[in-house]
Amino acid sequence: MALDLVLLVVGNLALMLAVFAALWALSVRLKDASIVDIAWGPACALPAALTYFRADGADPRAAVLTSLVSLWALRLALHLARRNLGRGEDYRYQAMRRKQGSDAAFARWSLVHVYGLQGVIAWFVSLPAQVGQIGGAGALGLLGWVGAAAFGVGFFFEAVGDHQLTEFKKDPANKGRLMTRGLWAWTRHPNYFGDALVWTGLTLIALESSWGWATIFSPMLMLHFLHNVSGKALLERGLEKKYAEYAEYRRKTSGFFPRPPRG
Repeated sequence: MALDLVLLVVGNLALMLAVFAALWALSVRLKDASIVDIAWGPACALPAALTYFRADGADPRAAVLTSLVSLWALRLALHLARRNLGRGEDYRYQAMRRKQGSDAAFARWSLVHVYGLQGVIAWFVSLPAQVGQIGGAGALGLLGWVGAAAFGVGFFFEAVGDHQLTEFKKDPANKGRLMTRGLWAWTRHPNYFGDALVWTGLTLIALESSWGWATIFSPMLMLHFLHNVSGKALLERGLEKKYAEYAEYRRKTSGFFPRPPRG
């Protein structure tokens, strides 16, 4: 069982790297590295789907994990596609491109540092949705239902937070203003909090399987990136410079975990 599981997840990793290499080739042709953002959600769901069709799909846990992660991936991909397509390369990748000095140099650099790295991270983050399908005990138990509930709450925060921000930005009256309403009054990053809770929930479901314990570091990595690297920390540096009222918003509003705003 252990060897079969290792071969399964390593095979998934190999296929993931091939997919990201193809995405990289497309990004070089388009001169737009930010297509990787749209692909991120489906890339996290792909290993779960591969596992479902290669393993014994009769386990209810396998169907639950694959369905939930696919739902999350589809919503995220559609949201980012609507937001990003037709707007050119994201400013983050433009800055990386300038730093490398030329399109050719950036292409070589991005193969490893953007596409290769994100392929490995997506595979690692999705380990609960892969490993949790193997060696299950039939129907979901208490921990599995708690995980499903956590996924639901996280999905709500992520989807509603993204929708509220999109609608806020659509209104011309809000041009140059900071979003502080709805879920954004309870946490400065409802979408990032929701994302972290989604993967925590999937891990709780996976923990009821034989090897689920081996995936506990996956949501920790996701939380680290969302809170300290490419999510909250990176975004807030720009917001502090852009909005004079951000300091007051920061004082009143939780940075990550939701709570009522301070007076």
